Amino acid sequence: MLRNSLRRPVKALAVSFLALTLGSASLSAAEPDDVVAKVGGAVITEADIAFAAQDLGQELQRFPPAQWRQLLLDVMIDMELLALAARKDGLDQDPEFQKQLEFLELRALRNAYLGQKINSAITDDDVKAAYEKEFADFEGPEEINARHILVKEKAEAEAIIKELDGGADFVELAKEKSTGPSGPGGGDLGYFGKGQMVPPFEEAVFALEPGSYTKEPVETQFGWHVIKLEDKRRQEKPALDSVEANLRQQLMRERYDARMTELKDEYAVEILDEKLANAGNEAPASE
Repeated sequence: MLRNSLRRPVKALAVSFLALTLGSASLSAAEPDDVVAKVGGAVITEADIAFAAQDLGQELQRFPPAQWRQLLLDVMIDMELLALAARKDGLDQDPEFQKQLEFLELRALRNAYLGQKINSAITDDDVKAAYEKEFADFEGPEEINARHILVKEKAEAEAIIKELDGGADFVELAKEKSTGPSGPGGGDLGYFGKGQMVPPFEEAVFALEPGSYTKEPVETQFGWHVIKLEDKRRQEKPALDSVEANLRQQLMRERYDARMTELKDEYAVEILDEKLANAGNEAPASE
């Protein structure tokens, strides 16, 4: 049962509140303060269910989405009942509980500050500016476009080279004679960079100039190759959307570090434990 499995620690995983409300005709007008249930003198609202979804999201993935709201409501009712019983027994005044409550408030405030003042403050324009700065002078590695004709015997490859020397079309010869999977496509291998082909093939193809082909057959474990280099170019810089998440994370870290430096200048930090104080000042051991 879910309520038993939820007693195990789970990682916080945000679950869209909208996703939780799919399939219910009345939920399109739901507001955070709308009351879903009452337990004694306490009320359970839509906002409470949304918070529970964020905290218990990983567990929810084990169940069909259509069951999520009912499961979350069951959890919230259990929590309210147990909280009422705990208050009745005075557990809310227990010193250990008070310490735990202070810690949870501290963590919640930290998360709220990070979310609202640092993470959410990073705009799309900030990310775009970081992208333009990061890749302003970007020069990607060289990549080439080549074709090849693969045959089993060296003599076959030598005969193909003679045909090419006589003016034969490389593409047509590849379609006719190549035993490799690229043969039907005229031997086209597309664009590739260094390290993507076996060494003998790579050495030979990168030594060519665009439009030229190997004058001697090239042997690899696959057979004998005749290779033609079609084009050389530099790899283009990545598109913004492919690096946006990493750039945003980088900006978050930078702004976090900058804000922490400001706060440490604003508020005195004194570590009274001598071992911990010294450990914080020690340089990392070199490998």
